[in-house]
Amino acid sequence: MSQSFARLVFAFTLVFFGAFFVWPVFQILKGGFVDADGHLTLAYVRVLFSDPTYVGGLRNSFLLACAATTLALVIALPLAVVSDRFLFPAKSLLTSVVLVPMILPPFVGAIGIKQIFGQYGALNAILQHMGFLSPDVTIDWFAQNQFWGIAVVEAFSLYPIIYLNAVAALANIDPAMEEAAQNLGCTGLRRFLKITLPLIRPGLFAGGTIVFIWAFTELGTPLVFDYDRVTSVQIYYGLKDIGANPFPFALVAVLLACSVALYALSKTLFGRTGHAMMAKATATGGPRALPRAHALLCTFFFAGITFLAVLPHLGVILVAFSRDWYASVLPHDYTLGNFQLALSHDLTVPAIANSLRFASIATVVDLFLGVAIAYVVVRSKIAGRQLLDLLAMLPLAVPGLVLAFGYLAMAQDGKFFGFLNPTRDPTILLIIAYSVRRLPYVVRSAAAGFQQTSETLEEAAQNLGATPFRALVKITLPLIMANVIAGGLLAFSFAMLEVSDSLILAQKQVFYPITKAIMELFQLLGDGKFIASALGVWAMAFLGITIAGLSLVLGKKLGAIFRV
Repeated sequence: MSQSFARLVFAFTLVFFGAFFVWPVFQILKGGFVDADGHLTLAYVRVLFSDPTYVGGLRNSFLLACAATTLALVIALPLAVVSDRFLFPAKSLLTSVVLVPMILPPFVGAIGIKQIFGQYGALNAILQHMGFLSPDVTIDWFAQNQFWGIAVVEAFSLYPIIYLNAVAALANIDPAMEEAAQNLGCTGLRRFLKITLPLIRPGLFAGGTIVFIWAFTELGTPLVFDYDRVTSVQIYYGLKDIGANPFPFALVAVLLACSVALYALSKTLFGRTGHAMMAKATATGGPRALPRAHALLCTFFFAGITFLAVLPHLGVILVAFSRDWYASVLPHDYTLGNFQLALSHDLTVPAIANSLRFASIATVVDLFLGVAIAYVVVRSKIAGRQLLDLLAMLPLAVPGLVLAFGYLAMAQDGKFFGFLNPTRDPTILLIIAYSVRRLPYVVRSAAAGFQQTSETLEEAAQNLGATPFRALVKITLPLIMANVIAGGLLAFSFAMLEVSDSLILAQKQVFYPITKAIMELFQLLGDGKFIASALGVWAMAFLGITIAGLSLVLGKKLGAIFRV
C-alpha cells in the first residue's frame, strides 16, 4: 500500500481521536479546573477532597477495584494453569464454559444474585428447610455488606479476561526454560513462582489492568445494589445539573487522573519487563495426563468455579421463567410469558432495534478504521505509526464512564458539538461512543492477522501487476478474514451490551438501548424485574453464541484482543 494511503489513515485517525477522544477529555478537565472567568483553579478539586462523601467514594471505588481484581486473579490463574498443563475429563467442555460469565454485563447478573441471596431469596429458603434458620428469620446477605457483594459479582463476571490472557501467555512459554529449571533442582511451586510467573506477568498485567479499570468505574452493578458510596454512582447522580455544577466535572477529572495514574504505575512496575521466547519451542511441551483421582479433582475444580460464576446467570434465567419467586428455593410457577412480554413491551422492542442499529453502524466503522490502522501499524514504515497503535489502544485504558461524561459535556447547547446534544437525539454520539470504545478489539485482532501473514504474498501479487490495494483486498484480507470477523463480532457484541455510554447518553425512552431498557425495567414495580430478566436472557443467548463462535475461531489467541 502506498505511503500516501498510510498518511491518509494516520491523519484521519488523528482527527477522529482528536474530536471524539481528546476533546471530550479536555472538556472534562476544563469543567473541573477552569472557573467561570476562564482562569485555572484547583478550588473545585480542593472542595472535593475536603468533602468526606467524595473522598469516601474514591476510596471505596479504589478498594472495590482492588478487591474485584484480586478475586478475579485468584480465580483465573489456577484455572489457566490447570487448563494449560493437564488433561482431565470434560476439559474441552469446561474450558469453553469458563467463558460464560462474559456473556452478561455484571449489573444484569446482579439481578440474579439479589434474587438468590436477598432477604427472601433461595439461600435463606434452603437454610430454613435445613433447619439452620427458623422460618421467621431471614438474612439479606449482600445488604449487610454491599461492598463485597459487588466485588464478588464483578470478579466472577470479569475473571475470564485474566484467564484468556493467562492461557495465551502460558501457551507462549518455551517448555525448555521450565525443564532447565527443573533439571537444576527448581521444582513445584518454587519453579512456578521463580520461572513461570515472571514469564506470564505481562499477560496477567494486560488482563488485570482491564479488570481493575472496569471495576474501578463500574456503574451498573452498584446501582442495582443501591450502593451509592462509589464515585461512578456519585457522577451519575450529578448529571442532572451538569450545566451549572462544576463538581461532577471535577469528580470525573479526578477519576480519570486516578485511572491513568494507576495504569501508568502498574505498567511501570509490572508491564515493562518481558522475556522473549524462541520462535518455536525447543522441547516437547503440551498438557500431560494425570492419575485418575487427580484428573477428576481438576474436573471438579473447574466445574465448581464455573458453577459459582454462572450463579448470577442461573438466577436471571430462573427469574425470567418464573411467575413469582418469593421465599422459596425455586420459583413457584413457571411461564414463557415474560419472554413474550420482553419482545412485545413498548420499552423493549424499540430498545432491541436501537441496539442493533447503533452496534451495527459502530461495528462497520470499527472494521474499516480498525483494519486500516492495523495495516498501517504492521505494514507501513511511516514515522509515528506506533503513536497510531497507542491511540487505538487508549480507549481500553480510559474508563467508559469518563468518555460518556465527556461526550455529554462537549455536546451541551452553545458548544461546538452542540448539534449532537443527546437530550434531543443521542444516536450519533452513541454510535461514536460504541466505535471508540470497541475499536481496540478490531485493531488488535487485525494486527495479529497481518503479523501472521507474510508480506511476500502481497509483493508477489504486485510483481504480477496487481495494485497495492488490489493485492490487499484479493490476497491478504481473505487470509486474515477469521481475525477480522472475530474482532468485528466481539466489537458488535460488546457494543450491543455497552453499559456506561447507554445509561448516560440515552436520556429519552425512544432512544434507549438494551442495557438502559433493562435498568429501567428492573426499577419498575410489578412485572419489571421479570421482563428485565427475560430481556437479559435474550441478550445472554445472543452474546453466548458469539463468544462460542469466537472461541472456536481464535482459541487461545482470543486473549490477545484484551491486551493494552
